[in-house]
Amino acid sequence: MARHTDLRFRATTALQRHVVNPLARRMPFQTLLETTGRVSGLPRRTPLGGRRVGDAFWLVSEFGERSQYVRNIQADPRVRVRLRGRWHEGTAYLLPDDDPVARLRTLPRGNSAAVRLVGTGLLTVRVDLWRRGTAGDPAADSA
Repeated sequence: MARHTDLRFRATTALQRHVVNPLARRMPFQTLLETTGRVSGLPRRTPLGGRRVGDAFWLVSEFGERSQYVRNIQADPRVRVRLRGRWHEGTAYLLPDDDPVARLRTLPRGNSAAVRLVGTGLLTVRVDLWRRGTAGDPAADSA
């Protein structure tokens, strides 16, 4: 990996981890993605941008498989997404064949611009949101 790319990754993730994310998590209407930590098993909440389209939530990871939440999804794709203050459960899918730059054009502009600016390994992620009482919904599966 090029030194410049690695430096950009390390600087951006440090700023996000220690400054941006702790503040954004406290904002009541900030979109959050909750994954299960692949090592700890604890819930991990990541502020991010994206858009709900029907029963799916779309986002683009700026560092692809290097992002911690993407690595958590690879270990356990069951996630929760907080949209407009309300939690939705779902299953996340990594879509390496999707064009992330084209996908960013369909997502909110501010976040998309930031992802394009600092991102080095863009990866599209789709979360299929569960409807209560449908297949994939743990509440329905245990009924």
